Amino acid sequence: MPIKVLFREGQELRMRVVGEGHTSLQMLRERLNNHDKIEYANYFPGHPDLDDPEFYIRTKGKADPASVINELVASIAAEFSGATL
Repeated sequence: MPIKVLFREGQELRMRVVGEGHTSLQMLRERLNNHDKIEYANYFPGHPDLDDPEFYIRTKGKADPASVINELVASIAAEFSGATL
């Protein structure tokens, strides 16, 4: 999942998530909003045929948004690493 950082300053991060749909972004948004260091997280899908979704994150205090999202994505990946069919 390629990511392009559009804006990063202080406790705010806005990024474009290339090639992802609602399923993974809804899960990420829910996990972020339940995280104790996150003040607000949401994504904006844009036009379905023209735009890749944009994700916006604002953290509490001095928490670095990139560090929080990396930590959370690693924990989600660990949850799925043991999945078998």
